[in-house]
This record gives sequence, structure tokens and C-alpha cells, in this order.
Amino acid sequence: MEHDLLVVALGGNALLGPSEKGTNAEQTRNAEETCEKLAPLLRPEYHLVITHGNGPQVGNIVLQNELASSEVPPLALDSCVAESEGSMGHFLQLGMLNALRRRGIRRYVVTSVTQVVVDPEDPAFQKPTKPVGRFYTEEEAKRLRAQRSWAMMEDAKRGWRRVVPSPKPVKVIQRHMIKTQVLFGDIVIAVGGGGVPVVELPDRTYKGVEAVIDKDLASASLASAIRADLLIILTAVPNVFLHFKTPQQVALSRVTVRELKKHLDDGHFAVGSMKPKVEAALFHMANEGRKVIITDIDSLPAALEGKAGTHIIHTHEKD
Repeated sequence: MEHDLLVVALGGNALLGPSEKGTNAEQTRNAEETCEKLAPLLRPEYHLVITHGNGPQVGNIVLQNELASSEVPPLALDSCVAESEGSMGHFLQLGMLNALRRRGIRRYVVTSVTQVVVDPEDPAFQKPTKPVGRFYTEEEAKRLRAQRSWAMMEDAKRGWRRVVPSPKPVKVIQRHMIKTQVLFGDIVIAVGGGGVPVVELPDRTYKGVEAVIDKDLASASLASAIRADLLIILTAVPNVFLHFKTPQQVALSRVTVRELKKHLDDGHFAVGSMKPKVEAALFHMANEGRKVIITDIDSLPAALEGKAGTHIIHTHEKD
């Protein structure tokens, strides 16, 4: 039987809704619901890697560290990312194992605490932009800037937040292990939250760095490295749109790399919304990727049949 290797990048709301606090019960329930919706991917002809975001969760872990800092030494940000990979992997593993058992499918699910190499010379280290953790007063921000050398940014409406670098992924260290496991038949959960950022030192050893990596770009990097047949980026909307939320809104269904690149250059996609997903899709396609689908999780079954979602291809004739 022919097998397709799929990398599926879950949206940031897979385990935590916008009005939820992130309790154990909430994340368990949401993981169950998410994994049930991924059931169309549990067919025997699919090898499956699942990736996910971690924004709210790692923010909560950072906050826990801050609130307990007088009693327990706080962890560095890279360790907080790793902690979120493990805990979220636990929720998703349980959800996926239960989905498999309900269907009588005998497969294992494993989480990889994944480390991703970044370039220490990446310009992002000179200009941190990604907010993490809670809001502070101006006085608190000044103190943290002096005591911990944190970069702080003001949000005019809510206070000050720490901002950290968001460098581009260079390579996923565990990529070969992930591919071996998934080709053996296991479902692998990997590069959670973009993976743990590390830099390679002159002696060829690795060191964690305080940064975060875009989840979709890290997923695209992994998909390219393991030669995935299909990268699926799940988000909050069923399609990529031009003129989003305007009377001129147009849904893209099948679009070539060249067409999508032009739409990106024309400024159609918002920085904090669809732009990083489009950039991740283009990155994968530029690195021998075959196809990318961007859609929401409810449209996934129809998208797999070519009846929904935005399908990014090299040429219209080819696909």
C-alpha cells in the first residue's frame, strides 16, 4: 500500500479556547475534541506527524515561574518551551490514543521534545518582537529591564510586556528520529510551540537560548526535512482570503506558489494572523515541498478530498 507522510500543524486554540483559563480539565477536553476531528487522518495509508502552538500555555508557565520566583528559581524561557512541549504532548497523546482505541486501531503515539537550531547571528536577536508572559507596570518593567536585561515593550492599553527574539529555524535536530518513528507506524507529536531554540557552539555542542520560534515555520522546516508529501496548516478560518473582512473578500481555493507570493508581496496578509502561515507554506514549497493545505479543522475532511480549504501547488497543470 502506498503511504503518504503528512505533517499537520494545529492552530493555537487546539487545547485552549480564548475564554478559557487553561485548566487540566479544559485542556484534556479540548485535546479529545481536537483529536476526534483529526480522525480522517487515521487511515492506514497516512503516516502522521502532529505539531502545535503553545502561546497561551508557555505564557502561563512563565507566569507560574514569576509568581513562585521567591520560593523556586525560575526556569529560562527555552526550558519553559520544553515544559510546554511535554505537558501539551501528554494531553494530545491521550486524546489521540483514545481516538485510536475507539476505532480499534493499534498504533502508538509518541511526543518528541524537539530542539530546533537557530542562527546566533539571526537579526531577530538584535530586535526582540515576540511578547511573552504577563503584563507589568512601568515601574516593574524598568526593574526587570535592569535586573534581568529583559527587553520590554509597552502596550498602550494594558501595560508593559517582555519581548523576546523569534529567530528563523535552521534545522530540527530530531528530524531523522521523527521520520524513522513515523515511517515505522507511530504517530509523532513534534516541534511543539516551534520547538526549543538552541544554537550550535564552536565545539559543535548545543546550548538553549531564550527565544521562541514560529510554530508554522518550524513545522514547514520539519516537513521539508522529512520530505513530507503534504503539509496541512490548520487555523481559525476555512481558507486564505484576499481583502479579508472587507466587502471585497475572496477565498483562495487552488493557488500556485507564484500567485501566492504575489498576494503576499501585495500586502494581503496580516502580520499577526495569516502572514506567517503563508510564509511557512511558501518556505516548504521552496524546499522541495509538494503541496500545502491551509484550512480550519472542521473543513479538514472536505479539504482532504480537494473540496475545501486553500491548496497551494506548484502549477495548476501539475495537480
